[in-house]
Amino acid sequence: RAGLDQRDAELIARYPDRGFQTDHHVLSVVVDPPLARFGAWYEFFPRSAAHDPQRHGSFRDCEAMLPYIQELGFDIVYFPPIHPIGRTRRKGPNNTLTAGPDDPGSPWAIGAQEGGHREIHPQLGTLEDFQRLLARARERKLEIAIDIAFQCAPDHPYVTAHPEWFRIRPDGSVQYAENPPKKYQDIYPFDFESDAWESLCDELTDVVSYWAQQGVRVFRVDNPHTKPFPFWERLISAVKQAYPDTIFLAEAFTRPKVMHRLAKLGFTQSYTYFTWRNTQQELREYFTELCLSAGREYFRPNVWPNTPDILPEYLQVGGRAAFMTRAVLASMLSATYGIYGPAFELMESKPREPGSEEYLDSEKYQIRRWDLKRTDSLAPFIKRLNQIRRTHKVLQHNDSLRWLNISNDQMIAFAKILEGEDDAVVVIANLDPYHAHSGWIELPLEALGVDPRRSYRMDDLLSGGSFLWEGPRNYVVLDPNATVAHVFLVRRRVRTEHQFDYFM
Repeated sequence: RAGLDQRDAELIARYPDRGFQTDHHVLSVVVDPPLARFGAWYEFFPRSAAHDPQRHGSFRDCEAMLPYIQELGFDIVYFPPIHPIGRTRRKGPNNTLTAGPDDPGSPWAIGAQEGGHREIHPQLGTLEDFQRLLARARERKLEIAIDIAFQCAPDHPYVTAHPEWFRIRPDGSVQYAENPPKKYQDIYPFDFESDAWESLCDELTDVVSYWAQQGVRVFRVDNPHTKPFPFWERLISAVKQAYPDTIFLAEAFTRPKVMHRLAKLGFTQSYTYFTWRNTQQELREYFTELCLSAGREYFRPNVWPNTPDILPEYLQVGGRAAFMTRAVLASMLSATYGIYGPAFELMESKPREPGSEEYLDSEKYQIRRWDLKRTDSLAPFIKRLNQIRRTHKVLQHNDSLRWLNISNDQMIAFAKILEGEDDAVVVIANLDPYHAHSGWIELPLEALGVDPRRSYRMDDLLSGGSFLWEGPRNYVVLDPNATVAHVFLVRRRVRTEHQFDYFM
């Protein structure tokens, strides 16, 4: 009777015992579009898109590039900043401190008398031209990504209208950007520690919202690790609340903990250190971290073999085979990858000077002309890789990765196996761009769905050839002068009604 007493029940409800209370933080679930998980990016400079070598490229010229990019099988077209470029302290070719009267400057030195982050470089076209380009791209199932670089040229309107947003030196000048040993005399960074930080954050959030209003849904963010974490959490939350299908790619080459923190704050994808991982051990360790650790639940890697800032030594010295190998690894190891073209497919490999990762005659500081019809272009090879990725769903996930043992350290082997998918893919690559290598590879036949008592066929999706293998251990030879890699589709045996074996 005491336990069922109504008055006691009311007292207990009114004054509960909080001694063992646990406060539960309500979690939210963010649902991203499929393009956040799987896609291929193609970066190029719109100002270099004109066929006429005497003319600055425009958005209309970019429209003419879309069929080429679609034919190669890419999903996202990424532009460096499309805004007016500062004239004060403008950089010349190869990052020289003095620019000539016709030098276009770096697109990352944003802002001039024509406007700032909401305006378009007048030689590229108008806002209507840009919106037309967005529409033409979507007709071809392509998305346009633009660069968000929160920094200013010295003649950006912000500098005079809001000096409180910048760090002032004792001599009264504004402090320019530095990332030792690099110096950016043509760029002023924002000061997020100023007393006016709140109005600065509101303005920059409005900038991204403005471009989202124009129809942009993919943003590549320049150096987000140099800005405060709460700022990005606030900005991304505000933009995605209004435009939930927005994708943010973090260009954050920094400490892993910082890269992971940015992902947890809302960045959809992140650049990685794939560009500098070349050996079998380095690749296995790094992609185990990216694809098979707990971080895969929130950190989505986007791997690039080159960028306008980075021409790695492997591509400088390895020739055609090096470019092909890195394209295979980037496209097959990661569900999302990108290339800086046409420099990549045309195998641009000359550094500014020995020991540098800067391109000679870098497109960051001058307009380049690219012959997309060159007979030695890697465009057909890249097209085939993207076709393979689209055809086989197992390559559209990162957690499908399985490492395979191979007896030669100059080679790497892995499989992509996904529960519920009939296709399994096995990739074997020669990491040495100069010499042929061979080795014994061990296949997990049970995981691949192969009967170990019978021979099985390995179809090379790159070359079109087929091999008949037996047992879990087989011998492979790869000569970079002929074939840098195999991308095998594992054919599984099924039984017909007549009891004859054939390969599916």
